[in-house]
Amino acid sequence: MSTTFGATSTTDEVLDGIDLTGKRALVTGVSAGLGVETARALAAHGAKVVGTVRDLAKGRAATAGIPGIALVEMDLASLASIRKATDALNAKGEKFDLVINNAGVMACPRGTTADGFETQFGTNHLGHFVFANRIAGLIEDGGRLVSLSSSGHRFADVDLNDPNFETTPYSEFVAYGRAKTANALFAVEFDRRHKARGVRAVAVHPGGIMTELGRHLTAEMRQAMLDNIARSRPAGAPAYEWKSVPQGAATSVWAGAVAKAEEVGGKYCEDCHVAAFIDGGDDGQMRGVRRFALDADNAKALWAKSEEMVGERF
Repeated sequence: MSTTFGATSTTDEVLDGIDLTGKRALVTGVSAGLGVETARALAAHGAKVVGTVRDLAKGRAATAGIPGIALVEMDLASLASIRKATDALNAKGEKFDLVINNAGVMACPRGTTADGFETQFGTNHLGHFVFANRIAGLIEDGGRLVSLSSSGHRFADVDLNDPNFETTPYSEFVAYGRAKTANALFAVEFDRRHKARGVRAVAVHPGGIMTELGRHLTAEMRQAMLDNIARSRPAGAPAYEWKSVPQGAATSVWAGAVAKAEEVGGKYCEDCHVAAFIDGGDDGQMRGVRRFALDADNAKALWAKSEEMVGERF
């Protein structure tokens, strides 16, 4: 695995010299931010890209500069919408070499999806859980699935006894942490189930980026996050820096199209490398992965609970 890339690497730097001609990629959430940049970078290096969007008009405007991109309407907060979209994809039968579960919501006020799931867990995890599993047969043998997690996973492990906060007091960041842990655990179990045919799954943390994902964060919430990071930073360590969008999307394309499958399959990656486990305090940069987010038994239990919640077995 290359050690050339790091936190400041961009999508084009990571893909420099990579020819994706003949490859097909599917990216969820291509109407803004990381999704648009991920799709742009893959297409720029020859891949045929299909993107999912909740709002087709917004998606068309956002991807107008990406040659050849095809859009599929899909709302991850609605199982009916997901099933309609995946039925259409399966009917076409076109295969994918890479699927990137990129879309998501962050730290939103308490709410529920169309099916009554807590918004963040329902959209970020359950929506992608149903989506990816229903099109798993379209992933080419030897293909790859990338699941966008976050350093925010460290806020909370999944709670399989109360996933919808029915008895637990709701907290925006606890809910986000649960959902992002679920995104990592999904990659672990998807990888285990599909690696016999060469399909590998990997979770990634893109880094801290100012995108539409943070639309629900107030100025006070953003400052509190930065203050917390600053307090945990060792003396002499550099100050935390936000990434640009091309830097934020770099780990997704690195893990999906550049890194060796056997080195990233079932792992959690950040800054274009496999992350180390973190058992103690933060280093001021929110690096590393908690063990509960890659625990195989935790991943299997989440999978079973997710099937129960959505009423579909995979």
